[in-house]
Amino acid sequence: METPKIHVSMRRMLFLSLAWVVLVCNALAQQTTVGQISITVDSMLNAQRKVTAHMKMDGYDGAIGIKLRGNSSLGFNQKKYTIELRDEQGGDVEAPLLGMPAHSDWVLLAPYGDVSAVRDPLAFQLWRDMGHWGPRTRLVELTLNGEYRGIYILSEAIKRGEERVNIAKMKKSDVAGRDVTGGYLLRIDTYNEDDATFTSKVPGVGEGNMSSQVIWSCIYPKKKKLTSEQFTYIQNYVDTVEQVIQSEGFADPKTGYARYIDVPSFVDYFIHTELSLNADGYKRSAYFYKEKQHEDGTGGKLVAGPVWDYNLAYGNANFANADNPEAWNFEGASNNPTPAMWQRLLQDPAFRKAVKVRYKALRKNVLSNKAIDAYIDRHAKLLAPCLDRHFKTYPELLVTEEQKQQMSKPQPFGTFPGGFGGFPAMGGFPMMGGGFQMPDSIPQFPGDFGGFGGFGGGFNAVGMFAAYRVSSYDEEIKILKEWLANRLAFLDRNIERFDKDWEPRIQELKETKMPQFGGGFPFPFSF
Repeated sequence: METPKIHVSMRRMLFLSLAWVVLVCNALAQQTTVGQISITVDSMLNAQRKVTAHMKMDGYDGAIGIKLRGNSSLGFNQKKYTIELRDEQGGDVEAPLLGMPAHSDWVLLAPYGDVSAVRDPLAFQLWRDMGHWGPRTRLVELTLNGEYRGIYILSEAIKRGEERVNIAKMKKSDVAGRDVTGGYLLRIDTYNEDDATFTSKVPGVGEGNMSSQVIWSCIYPKKKKLTSEQFTYIQNYVDTVEQVIQSEGFADPKTGYARYIDVPSFVDYFIHTELSLNADGYKRSAYFYKEKQHEDGTGGKLVAGPVWDYNLAYGNANFANADNPEAWNFEGASNNPTPAMWQRLLQDPAFRKAVKVRYKALRKNVLSNKAIDAYIDRHAKLLAPCLDRHFKTYPELLVTEEQKQQMSKPQPFGTFPGGFGGFPAMGGFPMMGGGFQMPDSIPQFPGDFGGFGGFGGGFNAVGMFAAYRVSSYDEEIKILKEWLANRLAFLDRNIERFDKDWEPRIQELKETKMPQFGGGFPFPFSF
C-alpha cells in the first residue's frame, strides 16, 4: 500500500534538476516567424455547432469544422474559434500544425482583451516548464473570407491523448473495479446541455456572491459516452476529495487529502495561479484529471491542471482584485465562487511548506525575472512586423494620452468613455451586478458583427474588463513586466513566511441559493 506523501515527488525533482535544459530546448525550438492561416466559410457562424469551412496554412490545406467560442467574448470585435480538422466525408483528421503534435482539435485564441498577446502563451509555457503538459501555441495571422482579422494564438485544445492529457481511454464497458477509476477529465467552468455536470457539496468562497455553488463538468468521457456507473464514480470521488479536505483530519498523511489528490500538482497549480492573479483563477477554466489506478492499487489520484484562459491575468482585469499585485486569488472575490479547498489546503503547515520549497526552487530558473522577461521579449520581437496591421484592424485597442486621463476620472452613469471599464468609481462593470453571459445562439457571419457596437454602436468592449489602457504596444509590454516584477516580489515576501507565522484568511462556508434567470443562462455571471 502506497503511503501518501506531501513533499515534492522524485518526478518533480527530476524536472527541477533539468529545468535549465528544458528552458534551453524551449529557446531553441522557438517560433521564428508568425504563421499565416486563411479560412473560407460560407455558413453563418455560431457558438453551438461547427459548420464546414476550408483552412489553408503551412502544412495543411483541407476541410475543417469551425464554431465561435467564449462567453462574454462573443461580443468582441475579434472572435475566438474552435477548429476540427476533417476529411472530405466529415470525419476527424489528425495533422501536425506548425510543428505541434498531430491532432484533430485546435483553438484559435483571439488576444483582443490582451494587447500584449502574450498572457495565454506565457501561462501555458510556464506550466510546461514546471513539468506538466500545457497547450502548445503558435502565433499566427488570420485571414477570414479574404478579410484580415489580426493576430491570433493557434493553440492545442485540452483533450485526452498521448501528446495531450495522457489518461486512459475509457470504454462504455469500464464500469467496475479498476477499469472505472480513470481516466477522467474535469472542469469547473460555464456549461451547457452537452456537459455532464454536478454541483459541489462544499460551498464556494468569495464576498458578495449571489451564489456559492461550484459546478463541475466531466468533459471526458463526453456526456453521450459517459455511463451512469462512470458518472457516479467520478462524482463520488470529487465529493470525497472536497469533503475530506474540509474534514477535521484533512491533514493526516494517510487518511487525509494526500490519499486522494496528487499533491505536487496542486502545489504547482497554486503557485501558477497566484502568480498570474487570474480574475478567473480557480473558478473558471479550472481543469483537473484523474488517472486510472495502477494494478497494485496505487495512483489514480486527482491531478490539478492543465491550465487555460489567462487573458484576464497578470494585472489585466478591473475586477476580482486582479489588478492588485498584493492580493490573494485563493481568498475569493466578488464575482464567481472560488472552490473552498484551496484556502483549506493552506491551513495545513505541510502543504504550505511544500509550496515554499517548490516556489523557491522555481524562482531560480522557470520563475526567475530574467527567464520571464526573456520570454516576453522574444514574443514581442516575433510580433513586431504584425503589430501595425493588427492595430489598424482593431484601432480601439489603443487610446490617446488624453483618453487615458479622461478614463481615470469617475464618469456620470451612462457615459462609459472607455467601455464599462471606464467607470472606475464602480470598480468596472463586472462589479455592478456580477456581470452577465452572452448567449451562444447569436448567428454571426465573419466580419459583419461589430462586437457590442453592433447593438447600436459606440460601446467599446475593450474597456469592459480593462484595468488600464495603453497608447502603444511598447507601453503594454513595459506595464506587464513591471506588474510581474511587483507580483513576484509580493510572493517572495509572503511565501517566505509560509512555514513560520503566515495564516490564510478563512471565510465561513455559507450555502446560498442559485438565482433564477430566464433566457437559458447556464450559470450566472460568467466572464
